[in-house]
Amino acid sequence: MGANSYGQLGLGHKEDVFLPQKLNDFCKPGCVRRITGGGGHSAVVTDGGSLFVCGLNKDGQLGLGHTEDVLHFTPCKSLLGSPIQQVACGWDFTIILTENGQVLSCGSNSFGQLGVPQRPQRCAVPQTIELLREKVVSVAAGLRHALAATGLENSKAVCVVAGSDHSASLTDAGELYVWGSNKHGQLASQAAFLPMPQKIEAHCFQKEKVTAVWSGWTHLVAQTETGKVFTWGRADYGQLGRKSESQEGWEPEKQGSPLPCSRPRESTPSSLHCLMGATEVSCGSEHNLAVVGGVCYSWGWNEHGMCGDNSEADVWAPKPVQALRSSSGLLVGCGAGHSLALCQLPALPSPDASEDAKSQEAIDQEGNWKETQPGPSTQSQPDRCRSGGLMTETL
Repeated sequence: MGANSYGQLGLGHKEDVFLPQKLNDFCKPGCVRRITGGGGHSAVVTDGGSLFVCGLNKDGQLGLGHTEDVLHFTPCKSLLGSPIQQVACGWDFTIILTENGQVLSCGSNSFGQLGVPQRPQRCAVPQTIELLREKVVSVAAGLRHALAATGLENSKAVCVVAGSDHSASLTDAGELYVWGSNKHGQLASQAAFLPMPQKIEAHCFQKEKVTAVWSGWTHLVAQTETGKVFTWGRADYGQLGRKSESQEGWEPEKQGSPLPCSRPRESTPSSLHCLMGATEVSCGSEHNLAVVGGVCYSWGWNEHGMCGDNSEADVWAPKPVQALRSSSGLLVGCGAGHSLALCQLPALPSPDASEDAKSQEAIDQEGNWKETQPGPSTQSQPDRCRSGGLMTETL
């Protein structure tokens, strides 16, 4: 759901979508490993390492060898034989990590974000970044820059993320380092700019280790070892999820003792109780998705309907996507202004269930002479239902 001006929702048209819509299966839904998006394009990686893409392609960011927009998820055939581990989508470019640790890039190279020699303006076919000779374990794409973390023995980085003008890296010791622009407090520092990586002290996360981190354009989200989810940075569109317009005097969850983190308040990581134990989180430019207990939540910027509540009003606190309440969320992914989710369908009646129910009702009516009205069917639940399938919802 959300912005769809370039077909980035894979629905075959270019109209914005304000409620979840089911995609036609382009691969086995149960085999989807990762979902992500960029400025106007989307990417899906399967368990088998296949890459499917759609959306804006004017700079070749889909890696299909041409520059025409694509309205349906299409396999990136140039990568066949190179199983994909992770994909990071920037504003108009794509960074691809293979299972053997090799990194490729395609799309716009106006700022050198593709990391390839000779500085071509764009690449429509994924090019190997030869300068990355060590095995890479994580990649990230910001607005106009890219990052890669190598798995060297003396390197502890396990994950990197990028915003519009900032970067962050998570170590295997649970420490989070940030650098770049701090215009909106996204670095949890008093400095306006950090030219070198600086660790966000553990007391900002209630002295817990960080286990995962995600980044929007100007805000960050992190999860700690006990499952707490913290947000900080820009809050103009509700992307921090800390307040509700209907709750005057609402205060963020208390953190215990005062934290000597920077001010203003938005610069201080603050935990959101409703996201405790989230199994999935994804950040768009200024909106977010999360899965908690199988329920898909959304909050933040909603101008194009990417929060899935059938409106364009910003969402100031995480709320369940009502249209998906009957489905169990498995994976989520955000583009700049669009959202994608992989959900498990609820169990449906088997093809013979209705006939069986009718037969059972007839038996009940005939044999239940003691009652003036026939009782309901007593058929067991396993006989009435079948296993639900998987579907990909565009939010």
